[in-house]
Amino acid sequence: MADLSGTELSEEKEAEIELKKRQKRPWEDLHKSGKIGLNPGLPETLGVYDISAVRREQRELSADPSLARFICTELTRGYFLEHNEAKYTERRERVYTCMRIPKELEKLMIFGFFLCVDAFLYVFTLLPLRVLLALLRLLTLPCCGFSGSRLLQPAQVCDVLKGLILVLCFSMMHYVDYSMMYHLIRGQSVIKLYIIYNMLEVADRLFSSFGQDILDALYWTATEPKERKRDSIGVIPHFFMAVFYVFLHAILIMVQASTLNVAFNSHNKSLLTIMMSNNFVEIKGSVFKKFEKNNLFQMSNSDIKERFTSYVLLLIVCLRNMEQFSWNADHLWVLFPDVFMVVTSEVAVDIIKHAFITKFNDITADVYSEYRASLAFDLVSSRQKNACTDYSDSVARRMGFIPLPLAVLLIRVVMSSVKVQGALSYTCVFLFYLGLVTLKVLNSIVLLGKSCVYVKRANMEDKLFERPSTTPSSSSAKSPSKADQPRCPTPSGESKAEQVPVTPCSPPSSSSSSSSSSSSLL
Repeated sequence: MADLSGTELSEEKEAEIELKKRQKRPWEDLHKSGKIGLNPGLPETLGVYDISAVRREQRELSADPSLARFICTELTRGYFLEHNEAKYTERRERVYTCMRIPKELEKLMIFGFFLCVDAFLYVFTLLPLRVLLALLRLLTLPCCGFSGSRLLQPAQVCDVLKGLILVLCFSMMHYVDYSMMYHLIRGQSVIKLYIIYNMLEVADRLFSSFGQDILDALYWTATEPKERKRDSIGVIPHFFMAVFYVFLHAILIMVQASTLNVAFNSHNKSLLTIMMSNNFVEIKGSVFKKFEKNNLFQMSNSDIKERFTSYVLLLIVCLRNMEQFSWNADHLWVLFPDVFMVVTSEVAVDIIKHAFITKFNDITADVYSEYRASLAFDLVSSRQKNACTDYSDSVARRMGFIPLPLAVLLIRVVMSSVKVQGALSYTCVFLFYLGLVTLKVLNSIVLLGKSCVYVKRANMEDKLFERPSTTPSSSSAKSPSKADQPRCPTPSGESKAEQVPVTPCSPPSSSSSSSSSSSSLL
């Protein structure tokens, strides 16, 4: 009996102790029943969770849902961005990249623009002098005797061919009536002109792509060594092909300039508005595509060429309009708002397009400094003694900018717009020519200095002095002739840079020769 009574007393004590524990920690029953779980986020003191927080959460769960309670929760609920630090840091870097794009892009555009200016001024300034020196050498050969196997050096042959192409195309352009073309275009409807302008832009890119190949084929055919086995159709057919190409391309650019002139002189400016809106359509066709660094480099070069061509077209339009108004300076201020509108739309479209392309493809803004170093490497390489090509040809291959058709058209427009009569006029023309030569020389010096800085900053200067390779690469796609490759020393970087436009960050292929490693950053 004593044992039974002792057991009952101990059970009562245990039940009383358990009841006290439950009163002190009621969340254990709630946890076991599944109504509420232990939350590690609750305040804890000496290893025991705060009972007030548990009761408050229990009251909230037991309360009936209401609109006021939902609004109160929405107004007072919190969240912690630091729990996803990597994600939001990346988003912030994207914003900073988009903010840096205008500055870095315009640095590349300005550098490329002056490269195009240098190649364009070369046609008007140094090319005539080089042609005169080549002709003088031909005239003095009977007196000096034949000092070598060639009558002229390969560079002199190319200069003479360029000069002949310019003279023949300029003579043929006299038979094209600019005024008749202007009035013919002005009589068309706005929609038809819009379609024509888009077709002209596509045709201009196609002509630029195929035109340099025609010119390179002519240069190589004319300078190919005689001991080689010739598999060409001859110099004269290639020469007529080149003349025909330059003439057609000049007419194409003339139609573009006439269309832009009609848009400037239209009363309601509807055509000009449509043409500028066409630039924004370019954003739709570009930003949602997948772009690698190499593709973005090609697009940047194309944008540089397009911007420079637009500026020359605007210059032609201004010259034609000023001629019609007898060179009245007041009319220039009438044209200024439209010119400013076209230039602003070009710059804005380029910035928006490149900003979103870099955003969608996770490309940093530093890539534009690499592109600029690549163009600078082309310039420095072309100044070397063993360079493979002239600098203007290098710019044409890299950017698709061929200065000959544009130069023919500009000479045609200037000659028809400006009347030169009397000794004073010819003196002014000579002084203007000296000014162009001075501008060309100063521009070349500044560009060369800047290019050396960019090349040194990109650690590419050692590649200028690597040993040349005599093995032709089998991966070249744009070479004018396969026989040209072994003869061209590759320390200049031109051969590979012109044939395979590789991204500045891409490593050289293992199957490439040492010449490809010298231009793997191009």
